[in-house]
Amino acid sequence: MSVAHLRFGDKQQMPDELARCRARDLGRAPGVLPAGPLNAITDVAGVRVGHVTLIEGDAIRTGVTAILPHGGNLYQDRVPAGQAVGNGFGKLMGSTQVIELGEIETPIVLTNTLAVPQAAEAVIAWTLTQPCNEAVVSVNRLSRVTIEALPPAQVTELIPHA
Repeated sequence: MSVAHLRFGDKQQMPDELARCRARDLGRAPGVLPAGPLNAITDVAGVRVGHVTLIEGDAIRTGVTAILPHGGNLYQDRVPAGQAVGNGFGKLMGSTQVIELGEIETPIVLTNTLAVPQAAEAVIAWTLTQPCNEAVVSVNRLSRVTIEALPPAQVTELIPHA
């Protein structure tokens, strides 16, 4: 195996066989547990994920991903949660509840910065329509980002398909 050493200003290129290489391909396995059969978040029993990509014209390239930690009513059966800031940029709604209570009560939604309010609105609307949530008066949603083009209806339509 050859490894190219790159420095700023070097014209040297990485060999083709390493250009799209993953850490596991190099013998580095992150974490302490083995990867699941698909090496995906959905390898975890009960976790469901849905995604929509929105492309409009030449200007809009965005999307949204919804993650359901289990298939039940998240508001009624909350899940333990923790938080770690990877880069400190973007918008993270609902993080106070995670920090203070160590739990989440809604789907986790990942989208772009300017779509966070719409995604949060959609998550609240979706949560309130779930069975046994008719009397709910407070919902703390977790919505993370990294174009205000994402309509709440897309998030609402996506969650049941996760």
